[in-house]
Amino acid sequence: MLPPDTSAVQLSPDEVVRFSRHLILPEIGMEGQKRLKAASVLCVGTGGLGSPLLLYLAAAGVGRLGIVDFDVVDHSNLQRQVIHGTSWVGKPKIESAKARIHEINPHCQVDLYETALTSDNALEIIAGYDIVCDGTDNFPTRYLVNDACVLLGKPNVYGSIFRFEGQATVFNFEGGPNYRDLFPEPPPPGMVPSCAEGGVVGVLPGIIGMIQATEAVKLITGIGTSLSGRLLLFDALKMSFRELKLRPNPERPVIDRLIDYQEFCGVGGSAPGQEEAGSVPTITVAELKTLIDGQMEDLLLVDVRNPQEAEIAVIPGAVLVPLDRIESGEAIEDVRRLANGKRLYVHCKLGGRSAKALIALGRHGIEGVNVQGGIDAWSQEVDPDVPRY
Repeated sequence: MLPPDTSAVQLSPDEVVRFSRHLILPEIGMEGQKRLKAASVLCVGTGGLGSPLLLYLAAAGVGRLGIVDFDVVDHSNLQRQVIHGTSWVGKPKIESAKARIHEINPHCQVDLYETALTSDNALEIIAGYDIVCDGTDNFPTRYLVNDACVLLGKPNVYGSIFRFEGQATVFNFEGGPNYRDLFPEPPPPGMVPSCAEGGVVGVLPGIIGMIQATEAVKLITGIGTSLSGRLLLFDALKMSFRELKLRPNPERPVIDRLIDYQEFCGVGGSAPGQEEAGSVPTITVAELKTLIDGQMEDLLLVDVRNPQEAEIAVIPGAVLVPLDRIESGEAIEDVRRLANGKRLYVHCKLGGRSAKALIALGRHGIEGVNVQGGIDAWSQEVDPDVPRY
């Protein structure tokens, strides 16, 4: 990327004091700080990764930050999304983030986009920024961000997290690889659990997000060696880092336009397994509650979540049979014995894992009904005393 034009940039006396620890670094100095002030960075997402990203980019003196998000703050966010506070629960994340950024650096211009990033708006939004930082948690948006950055020639500072592991790199920088060189095709839907299903240790996104912020600062100031061409892998349990080399794939199809990324990633489309999942019969939590109240002895409710989740919240009467035991075949006969002529209903947290469980059971001749929305919907629509997580 070209260094920001600093010819008209001046630091106020307050900014000189505020950024004095940068100014005395030979690698940054006055010119580097002016570059930061002249620069613009777009952060897609204000969740676990976006929170430390935005905090540290604002603190570093980046002059203009853009934020794309359409979610609201939830209590379950606060374990890791440190830019938000309890008083902001139920309010837009972008407004919460803006308020916190201005507490850290009132000189920073913050532009808000309270919308989902789509193929219709991505090029227009991203075009106005020097760098894009990807703080998303889903494959359709990651491919969209990548392809838009390729088309516009923007560096893409990437990070992702799951459970105790994270990774970071810089895509599309000075001829380096992009996201499609790492993942040419998306995984089948449901194969990679979300953090909502698999969990994430709260400090992990802070580590990966700060690595992303560091890379953005380096790109802006032109110092150091970027992560372009290197995928940095972090394991919090082992407290270890390792690197994988990344290279552009000369046989990768040319990115010449934005596509339907929901369809590309099989979200609501016809990716492998989607036809089977679509054929699974469903029931709402309200309908399930009526059945439980009237005829509990005639039905079997199986909970396919993990034991740790069942310690948090349960639907009364449910029998815990984790999905991995069903998919491995270990629990097939257990479910058959438990059902024993009863009507089988299966739930998880949101409905995805229970659909997978029913597909696996169906291959062994065991039919059942999926509970739409899982225990999360049960908590919201039936029994608010059941904790959400």
